[in-house]
Amino acid sequence: MVFKIMELARYWTAKESYAKCHLCPRTCLIAKDKVGFCGVRKNIDGKLYALSYGHPVAINLDPIEKKPFYHFHPGTTAFSYGTFGCNFRCKFCCNWDISQAKIETPESELKPAELVFSAIQAGAQGIAHTYNEPTIFFEYAYDIAKLSKPKGIYNVFVTNGYSMEKPLKDIKPYLDAAVIDFKGNNEKFYREFSMADVEEVKKGALRYKKLGIHIEITNLVVPGHNDNFEELREQIKWIYKKFGKDTPYHLLRFFPTAKMPKPQATDIKTLECIYNIAKEEGLNYVYIGNIDSKYNNTYCPKCNELLIERSFMHTTKISIKNGKCPKCGIKIPIVI
Repeated sequence: MVFKIMELARYWTAKESYAKCHLCPRTCLIAKDKVGFCGVRKNIDGKLYALSYGHPVAINLDPIEKKPFYHFHPGTTAFSYGTFGCNFRCKFCCNWDISQAKIETPESELKPAELVFSAIQAGAQGIAHTYNEPTIFFEYAYDIAKLSKPKGIYNVFVTNGYSMEKPLKDIKPYLDAAVIDFKGNNEKFYREFSMADVEEVKKGALRYKKLGIHIEITNLVVPGHNDNFEELREQIKWIYKKFGKDTPYHLLRFFPTAKMPKPQATDIKTLECIYNIAKEEGLNYVYIGNIDSKYNNTYCPKCNELLIERSFMHTTKISIKNGKCPKCGIKIPIVI
């Protein structure tokens, strides 16, 4: 294994010859020469190292809507990158080739300052720590965010929520927003298809909430597995109670992947039914993702005026004036 950039990890303690990681709820106890569940935090001679630090394996300039953020700087672009490894094992992951890969010799090397410079050169307004779980490359993300924030660049996480409190408190001054990716409200589904605990996801999501940053929530709907309407109603009620009625809620359509070729894509009618449940339960801003339709647009919750029009993950028109609906004048909770 050859890693030219070697970074000592943070958030761990030594326990004899073991290293106990405190970055995510798994709190792996890692033996010498072994890695944690994520595959990228390794015990080398009794010290824990972050192997993915400085080694992005995916870089793109994306519209912020692709993350998806619909209420945070719509129409801007985010310099998006990911590394390798993950603290989940999602069978339905569309980025499984990097999130579940074991990379012996990273092809790319990019120090935090170099990545920030690349983002500026690309004309990006923000940096998205995404593609695989940013928690497990936290040290890299932290250093990038700390360098880029003073330059006027926003920073966002796209996360599964599996994060402990201390790291999130530390990054609070530099992190502007987060998308929390839920996979339904079914404990059995989480364990079987992601090897994770939905209650720990909820705890992690609330930790992000305490940061006081902008939050949007996604929920992947897999036919026959996590599409029970009553289970999802309970999830929606929880979101309403804990995060508020103005929290953007994105229903994501499942598509077959290499690791999970069945079932077929989620039926649009199923997504529409869940959409209606969310509206019934009082959420003001509900979207259906992975399809191009009116369900990607933002409407005023009071008068139904079209406020933001979107097409294929791009914002095409913004009608909000001075943070308010141009028709009825109510305040719209969107960061422009």
